[in-house]
Amino acid sequence: MPTPQIDHTLIHQGLIMSKQYHIYGIGNALVDTEITVSDADLAAMKVDKGVMTLVDEARQRELISYLDNHLVASHKASGGSAANTIIAASYFGCNNVYSSKVANDENGHFYISDIKAAGVTYPAHITPPNGTTGKCLVMITPDAERTMNTFLGVSETISTDELDLGAIAQSHFAYIEGYLVTSPSGRAAAITLREHAKANNTRTALSLSDPAMVQFFRDGLVEMIGDGVDILFCNSDEALGFTQTDTLEAATEALKKFTKNFVITRGSQGALLFDGEDLIEIAGHKITAVDTNGAGDMFAGAFLYALSQGKDYKTAGDFASLAAAKVVSQFGPRLKAEQHAELKKQFFI
Repeated sequence: MPTPQIDHTLIHQGLIMSKQYHIYGIGNALVDTEITVSDADLAAMKVDKGVMTLVDEARQRELISYLDNHLVASHKASGGSAANTIIAASYFGCNNVYSSKVANDENGHFYISDIKAAGVTYPAHITPPNGTTGKCLVMITPDAERTMNTFLGVSETISTDELDLGAIAQSHFAYIEGYLVTSPSGRAAAITLREHAKANNTRTALSLSDPAMVQFFRDGLVEMIGDGVDILFCNSDEALGFTQTDTLEAATEALKKFTKNFVITRGSQGALLFDGEDLIEIAGHKITAVDTNGAGDMFAGAFLYALSQGKDYKTAGDFASLAAAKVVSQFGPRLKAEQHAELKKQFFI
């Protein structure tokens, strides 16, 4: 694979809003149920800790039955990794579009309504089919680690039919969720999005999403990345697994074969960025983590928002680190609208 060419003028200059949208995203549409559990619970249910596991609907019902008395009192919200990122960036101030696939059921209607309530445009041509909207059980252990068991429902059949090619061309960034790699039609949609974005001077960003995606679907992720993306988001485990290296130093060199720039999140240790020229260390924040679900999604959303406002990578990384620390200090993968405004005021004003 040829090393992608770096356009340093694009990296260091702020965006001029010559296009209609800031970010176009695509990902699985899931309605989340968040549950607090113990490590013993996970062992009893034979659930692998710290990763996302795909399950069928019968298995998910079995898990829900076991966990019936563990439910966290929280409001229902549209979920999915890319959705969390797109919604966060929207609440910060971006004008975004999000493509996904839900069913013509109660959860599907709620999902679209919730996306729109966050100020995100949902392509008008997408018609929900009969079936079941995807659902995700997010299990949080006392160490704040999140473990997910996901029934994709109709989201498994997301395809190029859900893409809005005009909106992609009219966006500054296209953001692709790595979880799409598990679906042949989803993987094809991601590749089409990347190719169309590149042809229309829309910068591409992709998240590796989960260590399990890297472990079991690496070849598919490489296919989705193709001749390279502009920004790759991952955590340390994903970076090491994807590059098949043993040290973060080796991983940072290997990632340059796949992307012009990258973000490696490191939990409480902050993040490591590459802006096309330099490696930049971003400090973490000393907080008491209660739920790490959505930390990477929030980091990506805040980071892309800051870039859309003309900030450099260091500033964008510092802001994203602060936003991610805020989201892990409470339950749920998303912040309230007013919390986004508070973070902006705290950081930029």
